[in-house]
Amino acid sequence: MLETYKNLADIEYIKEDHITGEECTSSKRHKRHKRSHTGEKPYECTQCGKAFSRHTFAQHSHLQRHKMSHTGEKPYECNQCGKAFSQHSNLQIHKRTHTGEKPYGCNQCGKAFAHPRTLKIHKRTHTGEKPYECTQCSKAFSRHSHLQRHKTSHTGEKPYECTQCDKAFSHHSNLQIHKRTHTGEKPYECTQCGKAFPQHHTLQSHKRTHTGEKPYECSQCGKAFSQHILLQGHKRTHTGEKPYECNQCGKNFSGHSNLQVHKRTHTGMKPYECHQCGKAFSHHNTLQKHKRIHTGEKPYKCNQ
Repeated sequence: MLETYKNLADIEYIKEDHITGEECTSSKRHKRHKRSHTGEKPYECTQCGKAFSRHTFAQHSHLQRHKMSHTGEKPYECNQCGKAFSQHSNLQIHKRTHTGEKPYGCNQCGKAFAHPRTLKIHKRTHTGEKPYECTQCSKAFSRHSHLQRHKTSHTGEKPYECTQCDKAFSHHSNLQIHKRTHTGEKPYECTQCGKAFPQHHTLQSHKRTHTGEKPYECSQCGKAFSQHILLQGHKRTHTGEKPYECNQCGKNFSGHSNLQVHKRTHTGMKPYECHQCGKAFSHHNTLQKHKRIHTGEKPYKCNQ
């Protein structure tokens, strides 16, 4: 009986929440029930000011459970992996990572989830609902976490720092991707040619070299590109914009890659080496031209 009550309490199902005013036989119960209609939250956390509608029910009360977020107390431990949780309900959800259980199914596409909250978020992909709006630019998001990440674009905050090179990022996911530049990890492989990439979107762009797809079209001249970044660079040929400046000589360039190539005139770096004679070049296309000395290739024919 006690165990049953604990389970109900942990999923926030308490009988008092589900009874009508007529059934509230005690004054205390009736007051508690009325809060479900009024939204009143008289119990406030002394540490952060967050308010709750319930204080009683010992460790199962809303306020008492919240206090664990300050103390760091995690009394509920997984007997399979040892991971601990502050709430019994979170432990129950975690256990599904071991069992693979996904009891919450989407009635539109059939995709299943381990947690009802994840299903609720997923449903927004069908409805297009974006309830989280940025107060600075009005951009809206389907997830609160996406809004929080977006906000760093306004503040410039970069709390995630690489321990190997000290480069910092506004998003944890970007740090994880960056780390692959140190480890060399390339988990996304092309099924057609076997080439691997550190990022999923880079693989998607690469796949267009096989399909020939060019979804990004210039509205001024109609020229199409396989990548959005290539379109952005192309647009500067119309505007004349050159936002990338060399910090050594002040010369400006329309593309970041052009600036990087230019910098080699200052550093003397020649990363492109001929595997036949060992001669090195600062530009890839210069290496390609040089190789014709070895192959004898003469691609340009006089038509006269």
